Amino acid sequence: MVGAVPKLRADIRADRTTSGLRGRALRLALISALVPLLLTLVQCGKAPDPAALAANSQANVQVVNQTVAKTNRQVTSGDTFEDRFPAPQFGERFPSASEGFLQRQMSDFSPKRAGQQQPEQAPYKVASLAPQAPYQRPPREDMTTLVSMKSSAFPYFGNNPASDAPFLNISKGDRRGHRSYSGRVFWQDETYNDNRVLMHVPEHFDLRKPGVIVVFFHGNGATLERDVRDRQLVPQQVTDSGANAILLAPQMAVDAADSSAGKFWQAGGLKRFMEESANHLARLTGDPNSARAFANMPIVIVGYSGGFLPTAWSLEVGGISDRVRGVVLLDAVYGEMDKFASWIESHRSGFFVSSYTHYTARRDRELMSMLRQKGISVSEDMDGPLRPGSVVFVETGDGITHRDYVTRAWTRDPLKDVLVKMSATPSLALTRVAATASSASSR
Repeated sequence: MVGAVPKLRADIRADRTTSGLRGRALRLALISALVPLLLTLVQCGKAPDPAALAANSQANVQVVNQTVAKTNRQVTSGDTFEDRFPAPQFGERFPSASEGFLQRQMSDFSPKRAGQQQPEQAPYKVASLAPQAPYQRPPREDMTTLVSMKSSAFPYFGNNPASDAPFLNISKGDRRGHRSYSGRVFWQDETYNDNRVLMHVPEHFDLRKPGVIVVFFHGNGATLERDVRDRQLVPQQVTDSGANAILLAPQMAVDAADSSAGKFWQAGGLKRFMEESANHLARLTGDPNSARAFANMPIVIVGYSGGFLPTAWSLEVGGISDRVRGVVLLDAVYGEMDKFASWIESHRSGFFVSSYTHYTARRDRELMSMLRQKGISVSEDMDGPLRPGSVVFVETGDGITHRDYVTRAWTRDPLKDVLVKMSATPSLALTRVAATASSASSR
């Protein structure tokens, strides 16, 4: 027991020594923490010490170096940013053909037949942040359609101006009909009941530029679809000419040997027809505000064969003869020479072209004589350009048939040729002209 006391005392002294060291270390740590805080508070409102900034910069460099070293150690372990977020491959950024957006054509919006196979679409679309080619609108297509119009030639229940008698001068029970000059009877419900108009707007037509409206009066024994559109290719000729022109072709007597003008016999008939057409053209081209532009656009009238009658009466009583910038007759001078001569004499800024076979040669020569007597110069070939005041008569050879005259006269596609020559003279037909209040326009 006596020997144990010194050992116990030594242990106590050792514990006291250790505790004292720990206390002094704790006090030093607290002082070390408080001194920078006190210095910071003291330095508030004073400019930073350059030496302190340098020291802090060195400390920051050491921290960055330590962080880089740590990151390098992590890179060796394989847990990198690229490993966790791999860069997208080319195929992921740019969709394949099957994943891209399908380009729609105008034909895709037309009604599909029951058995027509639809193209498959991908169940999803791939978005991309990579640069893409600028959006390009799908190419425009020609617009050709048939539109019913109240102001078209038929049905017509007025008088025949040639006799001042009712046009429908035959009746059989509830049916009414018209006896033609040849003595044949055509019934109203079969021949004079189609009020449709063929409208054609070429793909290149631009309403912002000066343009012209071609009004085409077909001949006897014709329909708009079978003959004007498909056989005579009138819409195609308008497009192929490249002129800034659109086409209106009213249905006259349906598939009949009759040249009756219907509502175009009436005073203001052509004017009402053009006003109603302007609204339809505005809807067809998708711009309701364009109706006014169409309502003031210059007109070129083309009459083939029996189409001479509505052409002549439109010039005489149509109400807007000053808007007519040109007249083209294709083997069509079967009469009404006085009306054609009167329009030519009073509209010297327009042009007149008459091409003929032996069927109409006698009347064409008679019209040429009438014009020369009035002092109007007449040309007998289509080799030169069309100018304001041009009056041209062209005789075609025996190999040219009347039936094919719209597609083959002095040249192939004669209507196209006229529009090409007309387009080469902007002052002639491709300048919009406001209707005047002259007496000629009100006839």
